[in-house]
Amino acid sequence: MQDITHKIAALKEEKNAIILAHNYQLPEIQDIADYVGDSLELARISQSIAQETILFCGVYFMAEITKILNPNKTVLMPDQHAGCPMANMISPHQLLAEKQAHPDAAVICYVNSNADVKALSTICCTSANGVRVAQALKENKILCVPDKYLGSYIANHLPAKQFRFWPGYCPTHMVFSKEGLLKLKEEYPDAKIVAHPECRLDVQEIADKICSTSQMIRYAQESDAKQFIICTELGMLYRLQKENSGKEFIPGSPNAICPNMKLTTVEKILWSLERSEFEITVEEQIRAKALQSIERMLSL
Repeated sequence: MQDITHKIAALKEEKNAIILAHNYQLPEIQDIADYVGDSLELARISQSIAQETILFCGVYFMAEITKILNPNKTVLMPDQHAGCPMANMISPHQLLAEKQAHPDAAVICYVNSNADVKALSTICCTSANGVRVAQALKENKILCVPDKYLGSYIANHLPAKQFRFWPGYCPTHMVFSKEGLLKLKEEYPDAKIVAHPECRLDVQEIADKICSTSQMIRYAQESDAKQFIICTELGMLYRLQKENSGKEFIPGSPNAICPNMKLTTVEKILWSLERSEFEITVEEQIRAKALQSIERMLSL
């Protein structure tokens, strides 16, 4: 492994490249990345990067966002098959039909979506800023795509607005259950339940804190609690433990693994840099429209 990491470091220097990794990546990927974060953090970081090549360790829509924000840079992805099931639960044709059926509704598009869906949306949001984005819209009718659970979380904070939800969801976050968490609370009675807004509503209802992965970091650092039951993808626990020594992080389910996030390996990073593959491209017409919805979000 040490030999591979040395080769990766040399190739980064040679090809003027930098590595970004999502919080759900394998520990060894997080350790060699230049930056680790959630979708919003990495999108912002990508805009200030001087390197000509950005190697993104995550799933496809994340690398696609990086390309949308950085059209003149080379964006690589170590495994081209690392997609997102939730992003694929809505197509541009389906969104167009919804917009025609509800022409007076603004469309909030979760960043966990493909570029052609972002291009048809009013504004993007992340799990960290969804409520703020919806609050800022002048429209009172809002269509949230593709995640119905994030949409419901946003709607619960803004009862004066009318919401419609596309029936999408994250399969990984569906493994958390109210019953399973209550059993864990019996074992760890002092632990705080921390849930991602992609979780089911009954899980959100018993959570002590509902937040994005970046917000989980801050919550764990600022809380006086010593134990936390974490309801999101297992890769997050590595970063939480690494940055919060002396505190214990318990998985809300041992099955909360995103198989697509785990497709990236250190070997694939090496091969991607060696061969300059797999390069992400976005058709310019779609990129320009998707950029508008992303920039509206970032301006907030």
